[in-house]
Amino acid sequence: MIRLTLSSERVRNTVITDEQGQILYKTDTPFRLFGTDTTTIHRIKPNDDPYHMRDQFEWHDFISSKFPTGGTEIETKQFIPRKGLLGRKRVFTGPDGRPYRWDLKFKVVILSRDDGSRMEVARFHRATLGIIGKKRKAMLEVSPEMAHMMDTVIMTFVYVEQLRRDKEKRRTIGD
Repeated sequence: MIRLTLSSERVRNTVITDEQGQILYKTDTPFRLFGTDTTTIHRIKPNDDPYHMRDQFEWHDFISSKFPTGGTEIETKQFIPRKGLLGRKRVFTGPDGRPYRWDLKFKVVILSRDDGSRMEVARFHRATLGIIGKKRKAMLEVSPEMAHMMDTVIMTFVYVEQLRRDKEKRRTIGD
């Protein structure tokens, strides 16, 4: 597995590094009191243009958010729509033409093929404080077979993990 470490669980403002500590992606969402939040995802290429890929999400509260794909924007309800009784799954077609599905569990998100195999290809691990077990930073494990579409994995991960965090926050407030 490819292990990517996040500097923070706040996926809209984090730095993603590989196992050697090389920065691969950086996400940035400036604070806004009103209006649309915009998250920028930078892919960092070593010894090259420091911000090679630069895609932006538009986060909306009451209408479908905008998702960058292929140099254009598409509404999230079209690119990565809800699936399942409670909408805890998000499905999309990868650049390889295969169907994929993110499952938004209570404390984790898992990416798998959305076919008969249901093969898991990525999993997010939240940070641990080390009170029980070893201290660990937040980490996204990605199957090497997904390396050809890592940008899509990262973009969809940021989106679904933020959705999961927002739902978790609403549950906590509601208690």
